[in-house]
Amino acid sequence: MCRLFGLSSAPRRTHATFWLLDAPDSLSKQSHRDPDGTGLGYYTQDGTPHVDKAPIAAYQDRAFAEEARQVESTTFLAHIRFASTGSLEARNTHPFEQDGRLFAHNGVIEGLDRLDDHLGQDRALTKGDTDSERFFALITRETRDAGGDVAAGIEHAARWIAQNLPLYALNLVLTTPDQLWALRYPDTHELYILERPAGGHHGTRHLDHSGSHGHLRVHSAGLADHPSVVVASERIDDNPHWRLMNPGELLHVGPDLRTTRHDILPDPPAHQLTLDDLRPDAAASQKTA
Repeated sequence: MCRLFGLSSAPRRTHATFWLLDAPDSLSKQSHRDPDGTGLGYYTQDGTPHVDKAPIAAYQDRAFAEEARQVESTTFLAHIRFASTGSLEARNTHPFEQDGRLFAHNGVIEGLDRLDDHLGQDRALTKGDTDSERFFALITRETRDAGGDVAAGIEHAARWIAQNLPLYALNLVLTTPDQLWALRYPDTHELYILERPAGGHHGTRHLDHSGSHGHLRVHSAGLADHPSVVVASERIDDNPHWRLMNPGELLHVGPDLRTTRHDILPDPPAHQLTLDDLRPDAAASQKTA
């Protein structure tokens, strides 16, 4: 299953170190399938989006993923990809950038010919072959049509897909230089939020998240003194205040770290897929470790 991680410390810029494929090789690690791509998105001082990403396959050098990345930003977006649609190329690796925003997705959408027809000329927003980037292109178009309202763009795009296309999951994280949105839909995959005070649960500690599946670690000494909001595919520390998002819930983290939530998709998908409905490679990409 793909892993999503989003972090906002807005309005303060924060230094953070990311290991996108954490932990050295061992017999237990070698028994798990390698990820198909890793990516980290963040913003420079002037608000320009920047993405470091690469496809990672079992036959390739894992050094890119295992190397620590020390970056500074107000918002961060990390993704570990297990491919369901699209070849193992950088252009198919998350996060994606459109109109100055960054996006990553965990799930499967089918009926891509119909989605392409619905996108029309906006299919040109995409550079790769994935269902995820097409979903992002639809959000981008709907956001433009809504006068730049990202929440409306996500809601309109997700609702059209839920009503018209077969889908397994639409979990996403989308960032701008000072805002973050996250959607969990439907209940197929988990997505958690942590509104973390300065120092975390104990009030004195830096941020040091480590995923239980050995794929992602994030460290920030600066967040010992400043609050943040974290969104992740799993609880990745012992803080008891992680909250599982509701199916259909859209979360917004504003420039001042205030969070709002709206249940934008109260009904199940019209064409809900199960693992048995998916192609073998797509099904394998969606299973938990």
